[in-house]
Amino acid sequence: MADFSIAIHGGAGTILKKDLTPELEEAYTKGLADAVASGYEVLANGGSAVDAVTAAVISLEDCILFNAGRGSVFTKTGGHEMDAAIMNGISLEAGAVAGVSSVKNPVVLAKAIMEKSEHVMLSGEGALLFAKQQQLQLEQEDYFFSKFRYDQWQLVKNEDVIALDHNIQTEKKFGTVGAVACDANGNVAAATSTGGMTNKNFNRIGDTPVIGAGTYANNQTCAISCTGHGELFLRAVAAYDVSCLMEYKGMNLQQAMEIVTLDKLVKINGEGGMIGVDAHANTAMVFNSEGMYRAMQNSKGEKQIAIYK
Repeated sequence: MADFSIAIHGGAGTILKKDLTPELEEAYTKGLADAVASGYEVLANGGSAVDAVTAAVISLEDCILFNAGRGSVFTKTGGHEMDAAIMNGISLEAGAVAGVSSVKNPVVLAKAIMEKSEHVMLSGEGALLFAKQQQLQLEQEDYFFSKFRYDQWQLVKNEDVIALDHNIQTEKKFGTVGAVACDANGNVAAATSTGGMTNKNFNRIGDTPVIGAGTYANNQTCAISCTGHGELFLRAVAAYDVSCLMEYKGMNLQQAMEIVTLDKLVKINGEGGMIGVDAHANTAMVFNSEGMYRAMQNSKGEKQIAIYK
């Protein structure tokens, strides 16, 4: 059996130790540990990279601490609009959903779009209709409610601004969750999910569901999941740019991710980070912000869970 690995993230940004209570730090660490364990278990049992990243992101969506699924931020109108994407490195098949509400696990909807429709991206009401046809689990609005997110929204709801998840008061965090994996067959996959920006208006969509920007996977190069200021990651086509540097310049995963994250994105004020894996089960977690909720585990026995720089 070849090596296998998984890496996950729960968002990046101004995450400082002084701003997190020991209890909150412990809770975030547990959320990351649970998610990486759920994905790793799939791989250890011979499962596919696609199923592993799905399991990991479901775990993060179900954790109220992260801005995806259950803990999603509030929009300008006081609702939730969630985005997600998944990509299979074997076939370059992908599925994405933008601006959907009521769906408990948007990543499951993205996977259904990839596997059971002829489309790559669905949005809004149509995406919800497809979710109902696929009999995916739906929840009432109160399921997605988080007092923490609600309080954030109250601070800015009457202003004509959008807030980068926790870019309110002392904490600035780009709330997205994601996972990348390489299975024992050398296949890679990536999945990303987000509730977007607090107080977002006009059905704003960031990089998360856009294939090549926030999410990308190709067995010939890598699988990437991004988290950060979505508009800048969109302009940089950040995830695909890593793949291109590997494919056309012959760079390894770490080198390519560092050029995109620490140079190209920095030049356009694109704050955030990304996680990556290649077909040899190498992982990398790179960010240009103060912190990134992140974790990795591989079949060699290596494991890491971290928050700060």
